[in-house]
This record gives sequence, C-alpha cells and structure tokens, in this order.
Amino acid sequence: MRDELEAIGIPSVCILDASVASMMEQINFVLIGAEAVVESGGIINKIGSFNLAIAAREMNKPLYVAAESFKFVRFYPLNNRDLPNHFKYKSSTIARLGETNLLTEHPLVDYTPPAYITLLFTDIGPLTPSAVSDELIKLYI
Repeated sequence: MRDELEAIGIPSVCILDASVASMMEQINFVLIGAEAVVESGGIINKIGSFNLAIAAREMNKPLYVAAESFKFVRFYPLNNRDLPNHFKYKSSTIARLGETNLLTEHPLVDYTPPAYITLLFTDIGPLTPSAVSDELIKLYI
C-alpha cells in the first residue's frame, strides 16, 4: 500500500509493528484495510490491527478503514474470543489443535471494535461504524 500511495504522490512510511506507539505522535491519521466488516461496524483484519487502533485512540488520531461492501458480513463478535478458530488460524493449526488441545501459533487476524474506528471508506460511500448494520440490511434484502 505504501508503494501505491507513493506512486500517486502521497508521502507515506511503512512503520514496524514494534514502533507504532512511538511513531504515532508524528502521524495525522491511520488508514487500514479489512478482511471483513461485521454488523457492529467493527472489523476483522490482520493481526495487530487492534493494537494499532488502541495506539491511535490513545494519541487522538483518527482511524479510517478502507473496505469494499462485499466484505460486510452478518456476524456480531463482542471481542476476540468470539472469532471462530477457522477465522483465526490456518487449517493445519486447527488440525493440530484437535490432537493436542494447545495452540502453538498466534492468530492471523484480530477483531477491532467499532469504538476505535472513525470512518469506513467503502464503494457505497463513507460510513460511520453505526451505519454498517443499516447497510447490511439493505444489502441482504
């Protein structure tokens, strides 16, 4: 994404996960994608997105999400424990879990609650997190 932004003249920097909190003071806003947008207006995205959202909120930086409406799903997690294992892990990890009942890998995705998201930019227009459920109703009717 950084390369694509640079190509159209938007200055950007790729920041290491471990330096997010220290770099957050220097940025204007955070823009991330989403694997899925859930009914509450929260998102499921690559692991570390929730950490990024927490840092942004602490430093009063807006967090924007770019996602297509086909990623809207009728699912309502309340926290990361509510995400099913088949969302969070590779199938090989789940198979090993059945054998040992012990997770040996970190999850691939996490859930970011809607309270941390300023706006979602979608193909059907910009939405507040609270507007997502209304749009889901329109999409599924």
